[in-house]
Amino acid sequence: MTEGKTSLLYMQNIRKSFSNNHVLKGVDLDVRQGEVHVLLGENGAGKSTLIKILTGAYKKDSGEIFWEGQPVDIQSPIDAMKLGIATIYQELNVIPHLKVYENIFLGRELKKGSKRSLLNHKEMKKRAGEYLEMLGQSASIAEKELGELGIGQQQLVEIAKALTLDAKLIIMDEPTASLSGREVEELYRTVEELTNKGIAIIFISHRLDEIKRIGDRITILRDGHKIETLPVKSTDPDYWVELMVGRTLDQKYPKQSFTLGKEGFRVENLKVKGSESNVSFTAHYGEIIGISGLVGAGRTELARAIFGADPKESGKIYIDGKEVKIQSPRDAINAGIAFISEDRKSEGLLLDQPLDFNIGLANMKAFQKKKLVDLQKMKETAKTYVKELKIRPGDIKLNSRDLSGGNQQKVVIAKWLCTEAKVFLFDEPTRGIDVGAKVEVYRLMNQLVENGAIVIMISSDLPEILGMCDRVLVMCEGQLTANIPRSEATQEKIMKAATGGK
Repeated sequence: MTEGKTSLLYMQNIRKSFSNNHVLKGVDLDVRQGEVHVLLGENGAGKSTLIKILTGAYKKDSGEIFWEGQPVDIQSPIDAMKLGIATIYQELNVIPHLKVYENIFLGRELKKGSKRSLLNHKEMKKRAGEYLEMLGQSASIAEKELGELGIGQQQLVEIAKALTLDAKLIIMDEPTASLSGREVEELYRTVEELTNKGIAIIFISHRLDEIKRIGDRITILRDGHKIETLPVKSTDPDYWVELMVGRTLDQKYPKQSFTLGKEGFRVENLKVKGSESNVSFTAHYGEIIGISGLVGAGRTELARAIFGADPKESGKIYIDGKEVKIQSPRDAINAGIAFISEDRKSEGLLLDQPLDFNIGLANMKAFQKKKLVDLQKMKETAKTYVKELKIRPGDIKLNSRDLSGGNQQKVVIAKWLCTEAKVFLFDEPTRGIDVGAKVEVYRLMNQLVENGAIVIMISSDLPEILGMCDRVLVMCEGQLTANIPRSEATQEKIMKAATGGK
C-alpha cells in the first residue's frame, strides 16, 4: 500500500523529440517513498526515454522535475547519482574480470593515507561484504571475480552498488528477463526488503504476473503519452493491456492450425562439442515445434550448432530429405536456415548501422548489381519490412541502437525474412518485448508456417510454448527427454521432463 507515503519524485509535462520524432508528449510521473512503481507500455511508448531523462543520459526539451518537493535540474548521470538515483539495466553495466568489490566501488574507489593516492582495498572489501550480506549473500563473494557469478548474483551486485550510493530510488529495467526461478524469487525478496527501508523502486517489466505480485502502482504509457496511473492490486491485467495497446487483445496466443505436411527438417544424432549426448528430431511442414527446458539444458547450444555458429562433433542435418553440410553460419544461410538469436544486441544487429543495412545484411547477394550494392533496392526492401512489421520509428536511416528492444527484435526478424529462409530457429523470440509486440511475433510465426516455412521456437516461457506450439521437445542436460504433442502437453509434463523425471 502506498497511500499516505511521501512523494519522492514528480516529473511534470516532460517532452522530448529526436528530429521530427516526438517520443515524449507531455508525460507526468510521480513516485512515492517505499513503493514499487511499475512502468508499462509497448516498445517505443517512451519508457526508456523517460528513464534516460531522469538519470541524466538525455536532456529534456521541456517540463519540470521535482525531487523531495524541490525543483531539480538533472543535466548528467552524476547529477542523478548525487540525488540518490541508481539504475540497474537489463544489460548489466559490469566488468567481469574485476573483483566484485572493485565493481561495486568502480569510479568511486576508497583511498587511504594522507595523500589519498593508494586504494583502500581492505575497507572496500569490508563495506562491499556488508552490503552483500544485507541482500542475503555471503560477504566472501566480494573477493571473487564478478564473471564467476551467475546473472542473478551479478544483478544483486548492481543493487549493492546502488546501496553504496545511498540510493533513494532504484530503477530496475526488465530485471528478471535472464534469471532462473530461484534467482527471481531472491530478487523479489530483495525488492521487498528495499521498499521496507523506504527505498522506492521504478520497475520496468512486460511480465504481467510479476507486476501483479510485487507492484504497488502502475503508470501506463502509449505513444509518448501517459494514459493512466492505477493501483496494481485492485485492477485487472487485461485492462492494463487494453490501455497499453489502445485495443483489446482477443487472443494472447493467436495459434492457427494447419494441415500437417511432409517432413521438412531433420536433425540426426547431432552432438554439440563438449556434450555427452546426441540429439535427433524432425519437423514437418504445417507445425510449430517448441523446445523447452531449464536454463543450461543445452537448447541454445543445439540451435547454434545447427546454424554453424558453434562446432559440432558429429551429426547430420537434412532439409526436404537432402543432407546439407553446415560448418559455418554462411553455410546455414545458403541452405535456407535462419537463426533469430536471444542476444539481439550482440549477435543479431550492428547497432551503429542503419535499419536498411541491418535488414539487408544476411542476404547481400540479393542486392548486388555488377559487384556493387544496389542501395536503392535495399532501401525499398527495408521500407517494405518496416511497414509490414510495424517497426517504430519507421525511419530506415536510424541506427538500430536508437530503437527500443521490441523494435530491435523486429529488425532482426526482418533481416531473416529478407533471406527467404526455409527453416526459422527462434531463440527466446519474445524476451523483453511487450504484450502487443509478442502477439505480432506469434502472428508472424503463423504466417511463416502458412507460407511453407519450418518454425522451431526455443522458449523458457511455458504458457508461450503451450499456447503456440504443435509439439514440444523437452531438453535436460543436453539431451531430449520428451516429445509431447500439443493435445497432451501440460506445464507439469514439461517440467517433469525438464528436470529429468520420467
